[in-house]
Amino acid sequence: MDLYLQSLAFTANTVAPIFFIVFLGVVLKRIGVIDAAFVGTSSKLVFTLTLPALVFMAISGTDFHSVFNPDQLIYFVGATLVSFIAIWWLAARWIEDGRDLGAFIQGAFRGNYGIIGLAVSYNLFADSGLAQASILLAMVIPLYNTLSIIALTVPLHKDGGLKFSDALLEILKNPLILAVLVALPFSFMGWTLPEVVDKTGRYFANLTLPLALLAIGGSLSLKSLRDSSAMAFWATATKLVILPIVLSIGAWLYGFRGQELTMLFILFGCPTAAASFVMAKGSGANGELAANIILTTTLGSVLSLSAGIYLLRVWGII
Repeated sequence: MDLYLQSLAFTANTVAPIFFIVFLGVVLKRIGVIDAAFVGTSSKLVFTLTLPALVFMAISGTDFHSVFNPDQLIYFVGATLVSFIAIWWLAARWIEDGRDLGAFIQGAFRGNYGIIGLAVSYNLFADSGLAQASILLAMVIPLYNTLSIIALTVPLHKDGGLKFSDALLEILKNPLILAVLVALPFSFMGWTLPEVVDKTGRYFANLTLPLALLAIGGSLSLKSLRDSSAMAFWATATKLVILPIVLSIGAWLYGFRGQELTMLFILFGCPTAAASFVMAKGSGANGELAANIILTTTLGSVLSLSAGIYLLRVWGII
């Protein structure tokens, strides 16, 4: 009994603080303490400055050889591609409208690993988890963005093709990718930052998760729950239940254990990324469906991530 109670307390201490701040953002938005302008400004600040600082500090201060795991990266890429194709093939059997199909596919596979994933990884494994998550994030960003472009453009039969050159340029200009590229030599060579730079960087890094989580909460519209459809439900079930279970079992069979397996579970079990709404809206896909999926997966992940981490703890994997 003690094991179960300890595991429950461990899970609550890991997940609850993250989602408390998200729901605090919801409350602050409702009572008018923060508004849409704050959400927009803070999201931009996180994306362009504080999150890159967090990623840079996490990687640069860690021994590259201790966190780099090519097998983990290979499994993530392979599992993501297979699940992406499977989701598309199955969804196309019952979703006829290309606008709905693109939003559904993106919502069902694209997780918010840059915020929720990093936060959970840090709470579980401290700096080593944050550094390993940041290495994974360097692969997550370009892969998710590329697959999202394909999912949102092919069903709509857009003129002019997929414009992969533009997509590649945007990926290369992504502040998080740049932060990883700049940090890798420090991690690989064991370089250290001057103390003043290190302290300044940590100040910015420490802003990231609270600010980003408040912005996520402030961007959620609980009213849209009434408009949620069967498509939003199935996308949510796929993102939070089917993919984490199937791909985590696959990772265990592949040979991953301990922290590596847990990190993959978190990666596959994160709620849908908020950026998916922007991409869906900009491409002409169903933006309302994308927003509903973000909302339902964010709320549902409180239970799904908690349950997964609890079971991993009980089974002795964490």
